[in-house]
Amino acid sequence: MSAQPKSRIPVTKTPKVYIGGAFVRSESARTFKVTDRSGAFFANIPQCTRKDLRNAVEAAAKAGPGWARRTPYNRAQILYRLAEMIEARSGELVASLVQFGARRADAEKGVAVGVDRMIHYAGWADKYAQLLGSVNPVSSAHFNFTVPEPMGVVGVVAPDSPPLLGLISMIAPVIASGNTVVALASETVPYPAVLLGEMLATSDLPGGVVNLLTGFRKELVPTFATHAQIRAIYASAGPDDRKALRLGAAASVKRVRFSGTEGAAWLNDAAQGLERIGDFVELKTTWHPIGA
Repeated sequence: MSAQPKSRIPVTKTPKVYIGGAFVRSESARTFKVTDRSGAFFANIPQCTRKDLRNAVEAAAKAGPGWARRTPYNRAQILYRLAEMIEARSGELVASLVQFGARRADAEKGVAVGVDRMIHYAGWADKYAQLLGSVNPVSSAHFNFTVPEPMGVVGVVAPDSPPLLGLISMIAPVIASGNTVVALASETVPYPAVLLGEMLATSDLPGGVVNLLTGFRKELVPTFATHAQIRAIYASAGPDDRKALRLGAAASVKRVRFSGTEGAAWLNDAAQGLERIGDFVELKTTWHPIGA
């Protein structure tokens, strides 16, 4: 008589945040529960603290010089490879969005646009400098030119909806120009960002270029605003968070940009473009003497 097969307990995933090219738990070991569309328990998500944010900024600052030194063409290749990773796991991403309440057609559209958006900025990576920079006529014996340079570490506060497309749309233009990112994922639907971290890890993107945190805005937004090593902020935020970001950024003299895009508008072509790269570069003008 053959033995009856035993039922097995499935191995469930332990979600972790992605900092410095590694998957880590919150420094405090705190978590918060997320439930699926039916209200059933899904997972414990790391509840990141200010210390986690500071660790992520250190990782981003360490990765910054090497990422900025890469040729624009190489950055374009790496962004394209990241789009390949997202495309390869698009089914899993769609399923995660549906599990948390999205309609399947909307989830499929959002993931497809996310892939296309990454490719869009891969295409811009070796072209934006020609359009944002310039050669300037001057009335002296100098060759005068202006070139865009990355700002450094940029803090990103992603929208709650759409949780994945909004996050990709905000990260891609920032890293295309050689900046590094510390991003806070959607508070209400953080799991797709956890999956995105896995794709970052298997792409060619160097560790520390993009760091993904999960947790509560009320705890982390003030530190995003005041941390001296964060040189700019790109946020999808309500009135209270906007006020906190502006006040904190004024004290540390950092640039702040708000997405101005909500809900389904992230699907539109207006949610991408050269101007979003231009928001996170600094223009350096050089005077070179000639005939001396």
